Amino acid sequence: MIGGVLVIIALLVIRLSADDVPLPAEIALPPGITAEAVTFGSDWIAIVSQEDSILIFDRNSGELRQTIQISR
Repeated sequence: MIGGVLVIIALLVIRLSADDVPLPAEIALPPGITAEAVTFGSDWIAIVSQEDSILIFDRNSGELRQTIQISR
């Protein structure tokens, strides 16, 4: 059981330290937007804002692709 825990920890360390994921140096949010959550896709980054919108950015360039307004 101890060996299994050590293997899982080793796999997590190896996986989380991988440098194969390109990310832009910075992402500039539009003025007045406050980020609440971030998620990553294969070629995009989504930021959920406190202003009820989802901003989709290009993962390589950091350019804004799309803005989706969330209705309540």
